[in-house]
Amino acid sequence: MGVSADQICRRSRDGIVLTVRLTPKSSCDEISGAGKYNDTGVLRAKVRAAPGKGKANSALEKLIAKWLRVPGSSVRLASGGKSRQKSVEVHGDPSDLLSLVEARLAGSEQT
Repeated sequence: MGVSADQICRRSRDGIVLTVRLTPKSSCDEISGAGKYNDTGVLRAKVRAAPGKGKANSALEKLIAKWLRVPGSSVRLASGGKSRQKSVEVHGDPSDLLSLVEARLAGSEQT
């Protein structure tokens, strides 16, 4: 079942907030698409880094910046530091960022 950008992100004052389901200690770093987890739309992400000492969170921030082609400094973990479900804030124009997320999901490009 397809999940739209509106279901995985919301506008914030300074950009957007993505709801992400992270799988650490994966075989590769990638955004594997959008889906549902506990009836919530999530962006599915995998990173090679282990969850200890914030390494997986840092890898997630870098992965999302690369996936959206935005500077790494504009992406930060907003909540969920010790959970697999996280909120990641991306700073920038909300309309532009939502369009970018929609385009990336529609193209189903993996990073």
